[in-house]
Amino acid sequence: MPTRNIEEARIEDRLIRDSATLLLRESFLTINNTRDTMSSGNDCQAQTLTKPTFDERGAAELVDRVFGLKVSWISSLPSYDDQNFHVRVSAGGADEYVLKITNSEDSQEPELIEVQTQAMMFLSAQGFPSATPYLTKDGHIMSLESGGTGLGSKKYMVRLLTYLPGTPVAKITTNAQILYEIGRLAASVDKVLSEKFQHPSVKSLHRGQFIWNLANVPLLDQYIYALGQNKYRAVVEQVIEQFKGKVIPKLSSFRACINHGDLNDHNILVDSCFASLENPQYRVSGILDFSDMSYGYYVFEVAIAIMYMMIESPDPLSVGGHVLAGFESILPLTAEERGALFLLVSGRFAQSLVIAAHTALLYPENKAYLTITAKTGWKHLMTMFEVGQEAVEKKWFETAQAYTHHAPAP
Repeated sequence: MPTRNIEEARIEDRLIRDSATLLLRESFLTINNTRDTMSSGNDCQAQTLTKPTFDERGAAELVDRVFGLKVSWISSLPSYDDQNFHVRVSAGGADEYVLKITNSEDSQEPELIEVQTQAMMFLSAQGFPSATPYLTKDGHIMSLESGGTGLGSKKYMVRLLTYLPGTPVAKITTNAQILYEIGRLAASVDKVLSEKFQHPSVKSLHRGQFIWNLANVPLLDQYIYALGQNKYRAVVEQVIEQFKGKVIPKLSSFRACINHGDLNDHNILVDSCFASLENPQYRVSGILDFSDMSYGYYVFEVAIAIMYMMIESPDPLSVGGHVLAGFESILPLTAEERGALFLLVSGRFAQSLVIAAHTALLYPENKAYLTITAKTGWKHLMTMFEVGQEAVEKKWFETAQAYTHHAPAP
């Protein structure tokens, strides 16, 4: 059925990031403790030991036992180190949910999961289209549960989140209007989280070596071998070295905030409104996946959004100006932040591409899938450096400037 296909597509497109995060987490532990290189065998074992093993019947029973809801339909969704199920229930508020069962390792960080979930609830209360949890029978937003079909007794954090309808941005042809709106969204989410969101465990968002935080681009040095010796590696090495020399020293001058950290083209859902074939208009209908939340900087969020909106665009170098204009309608960047934007976008490309290559080495049977986005990503990163920072920035900034004379209607 259509809703199932859309949801499966969302989760499938997240697989590379889930797998890479798990592998790199294990890799950091190995490097920090033994200084040895990563063992793919150990990582496979870690994934096997930490991933939940509920079948659909067990998941339905979990929904009944923990949340007191009778499941009328359930379907397993693809996932790497967690488990996700799309469920429909016969009664109780919204009738569609996503059951999220977190792997046993991440379930040992309840403070982080709670902060992420509370942030989703907070944003929903502020009028943003984010999912909210259905409370357990005991009135909690999550519950630590044991179960599954595997051997041993492990505990997993369980949440039931409202299902958000809509189409991922990756499935539409983006235009200036929706790119501008995505820029506004990126700024608005970070601004309200940083200025108003409070929680006793918010400190858990200080995630030192979290590989997807843009400040950690230099950590890619440890994984760049996965690229082999070619022109791609040379560009990534250039990105990393310039990042170390030109971005890292300026971090203290950037304005700090809480980042969503992953506003990519699969984590933003849209609905069409007043659409015509010649000039389709869209509104954001859903914000997904808060698992990359961390403390960072406002300029990180706009750079991440620009990079991911470039992926599917037929004119990728034009994307940045529209996203930047929307972002700056809420939060104008400082001169220092603007000066770092090119390298921050390049750094996000480098993170995505190096991690994909590294993961493909460990799981060669998934190489074709893992490198689908990489083919476009490499093309765009190479084009950015061929055109040059000055020319790319000129295009972005002139496009953004044009909006100050004719801003879109809210």
